[in-house]
Amino acid sequence: MMHSYFRRLLAGAAVLVLSQFTPAEAASSLRYTLSMPAPQTHYFEVEMALGGFGKQFTDVKMPVWAPGSYLVREFAKNVESFSAQAGAAPLRTEKVSKNTWRIYHPGAKDFTVRYKVYAFELSVRTSFIDAAHGYVNGTSVFMYPDGEVKMPSTLTVQPAPGWSQISTSLKPAGGTFTYKSSSYDELADSPIEIGNQKVLSFEANGTPHTVAMFGNVQYDEARLLRDMKKICEEAHRVVGQNPLDRYVFIIHNIDRGTGGLEHLFSTTLSVSRTAYSSEAGWKGFLGLVAHEYFHLWNVKRIRPVALGPFNYDQENYTRMLWVSEGGTEYFSNLIVQRAGFLTPDAYLADLSNGIGRVENTPGNKLQSAAESSFDAWIKYYRPNENSANTGISYYDKGEVIGAVLDLMVINATNGEKHLDDVMRYLYAQYYQKLGRGFTDAEYQDAVAKIAGRRFDEFFRNNVYGTQTLDYNTALGYAGLKLTSTPVTTDATLGANVSTTGGKYTVTSVGREGSAWQGGLSVGDELLALNGTRLTDDPNKALVGAPAGAQVTLLVSRDGQLKEVTFPLVASTAQRFRIEHLPNPTEQQQRVLSKWLPVTK
Repeated sequence: MMHSYFRRLLAGAAVLVLSQFTPAEAASSLRYTLSMPAPQTHYFEVEMALGGFGKQFTDVKMPVWAPGSYLVREFAKNVESFSAQAGAAPLRTEKVSKNTWRIYHPGAKDFTVRYKVYAFELSVRTSFIDAAHGYVNGTSVFMYPDGEVKMPSTLTVQPAPGWSQISTSLKPAGGTFTYKSSSYDELADSPIEIGNQKVLSFEANGTPHTVAMFGNVQYDEARLLRDMKKICEEAHRVVGQNPLDRYVFIIHNIDRGTGGLEHLFSTTLSVSRTAYSSEAGWKGFLGLVAHEYFHLWNVKRIRPVALGPFNYDQENYTRMLWVSEGGTEYFSNLIVQRAGFLTPDAYLADLSNGIGRVENTPGNKLQSAAESSFDAWIKYYRPNENSANTGISYYDKGEVIGAVLDLMVINATNGEKHLDDVMRYLYAQYYQKLGRGFTDAEYQDAVAKIAGRRFDEFFRNNVYGTQTLDYNTALGYAGLKLTSTPVTTDATLGANVSTTGGKYTVTSVGREGSAWQGGLSVGDELLALNGTRLTDDPNKALVGAPAGAQVTLLVSRDGQLKEVTFPLVASTAQRFRIEHLPNPTEQQQRVLSKWLPVTK
């Protein structure tokens, strides 16, 4: 779902939703109308016109999650004023589950459903409307007839007064602001920006690309389009197949960007307004573009078997998000480098930082990349103060696994093949030929097919286990080595402290650090250090403190004063750096040039 700078499925398939009803008759139809007469109140109004439904009753459902964002968000909580009628006659309705409404329509095959949706969460995974613009993620606004996700539909959008632009990857269906979907999956996977956004365009690989820019922001328009085009064209080269006939970038330029979310023929990016004003910010923006755009292949078409057809009613579990998200993160950074926006050494510096994020996270020793993927629904999107102690991000771990695995493949094939070839094989075999996702074992088989040898032990130890990756063996194939030095030689408190409102409150405690061993707890308000009242974060006061030094903290815990005394221990955090070995062999140079080609 997101690029590391912002720390942070399926093409045309149907969802398998269990239903007690038979499919609607061939002559059935479904038409949506989306209106927003009072956008300042943050409500969308939806009308569903259902035709040819010849049962005694019909259930309509709203998804509980948005594909690409692995958390049950209970979108039905924002629905109100649900009603139905056949012609002018009202129909009896009742809610039969948390996200299911039943309409009784005996003798009436054609009827209309109406409801409102409160939408005031501006993120890439939810819907939003205010006086400035509207943004729709289909899963949080549009319901569907139970068992009918294959059913095509039309959508007519009625913009708020004064709004003249609609940006979406849905295809026009004739009529003003009217669009068509081949299935509910396509409707749900095609976000819509409504307002007066600036609309730009460029062509990449023969495909028209639209950029919808919302928000008052200063940027170089020519540079934006030129560099986005470079990123898109470089991304196309990885798999070498163009699945597109159109593509839409919806970009929300806001105070603090939150990342992106991929879709079938589009993406939504949430970008900080300041991102365009510095080189670091610009490269971060391009990295986000690369990440979400590469999802066109990796996730939307090259996907784990669990990620489509979707079950919109519950979690869709997979142990492969380290490939789908972490692997996309790996490729997105390579794409930025290959496009000429990063030198090979700058890329290696970024990868070094990624290794640091993994190896300095205590939870990396406890949770595997596969487990992190499976538990995304209950852990990644619901972090707490202990998350870093008990888990690892499948984005971060997947990225470094990708780098090590790529080097292993390149070396095994004497510089002839790399991970790009694995993606090409998966695309051809599972998306194009079989029309389905791949299993965990099939991914390993694909790697083995390209490499000419199996890496079962690697997957067992480093993907499904928590063994430390053998960075130096892999980097050595390319004439590189990984070095590390302590971030500090001082002892540290081993706790993060918030200074909000003039109070110094512990927000997290690092596993096996000073505070962990000494009994400091999250939520403790720190009042004094070694008998002196605190006037700043105690971490600052302890800079330079030697290991073994005793500290005494006066804390308020649950409204009661308590003294906590413990010795400080040295920090275990390391700073990593990838360096070039002297006098690399011809084989090492071949591997390096295949991995990180020098661009002009």
